[in-house]
Amino acid sequence: MTFFGRLGDRVVGAPSILAADFSELAEEVRRAERGGAELVHFDVMDNHFVPNLTVGPAVAASLAAVVDLPIDAHLQVTNPDNLIPSFIEAGVVSISVQPEVVTHLHRTLDLIRTGGCEAGVALNPTTAPESIVWALPYVSYVNVMCVNPGFGGQDFIPEMVEKVRRL
Repeated sequence: MTFFGRLGDRVVGAPSILAADFSELAEEVRRAERGGAELVHFDVMDNHFVPNLTVGPAVAASLAAVVDLPIDAHLQVTNPDNLIPSFIEAGVVSISVQPEVVTHLHRTLDLIRTGGCEAGVALNPTTAPESIVWALPYVSYVNVMCVNPGFGGQDFIPEMVEKVRRL
């Protein structure tokens, strides 16, 4: 059974690597696991869709080789289809994309699923959940972003709790 398939309707918080000390990334992930984390969230930013640049598939592959937690790649990039095969090869278990930048969302989700990963969509705080209702049969999960994309360490936007309920 898949990671998200095992969860049923349970909501899971996944610590983001943006909160980690990158010089100790593997140990930081192990520490999160000891603290109860079930999944590690890998924020991928391209300095185009969001004004920040983070890590790519090589770092994901290195991390996947040395930690036990499954890795979820959140592609906050303008051309996610170009990166999806590399993240699949890196060993992530799930990949989410931003529907705001995908021309053919169904095709992108299919690319993820046929590569053996669980497919998800990530919703910016300003993106209405109704915009992706049609895609729900094709995804394993929805990442409701509770901060604006691009930077870690932001304050939680409390109105996102209602968005989670609506989905």
